[in-house]
Amino acid sequence: MDARAMRRASLAQLWRGLRVVWPIHSALFGLMVALGVVIGQIEKWPLRGSIYFTFISELTIGYGDLVPKTLLARVLAIAIGITGVLLTSLVAAIGVQALLAASRSERAP
Repeated sequence: MDARAMRRASLAQLWRGLRVVWPIHSALFGLMVALGVVIGQIEKWPLRGSIYFTFISELTIGYGDLVPKTLLARVLAIAIGITGVLLTSLVAAIGVQALLAASRSERAP
């Protein structure tokens, strides 16, 4: 199998994997956004800032320009970080499985 066919097979497997886990992926994504909005309400941030904080925290970047001050907001921010790691690892696991499936199909006679 040439590189182009391998790439197509891998992307097809990735798409199949994402279709299977999209409810879990969507639930985690929705939970993170909801937690970010709650943190924004507690900290009196605008909605735009709350969503920004959510995605920066989800990716574990954390620039430090928005920092929760209250204990509840900090606990929720930790939950966003953990959920973000779960979301990222889920996508990575699906990608690895797609590559493995594509390489197995290459070896099959």
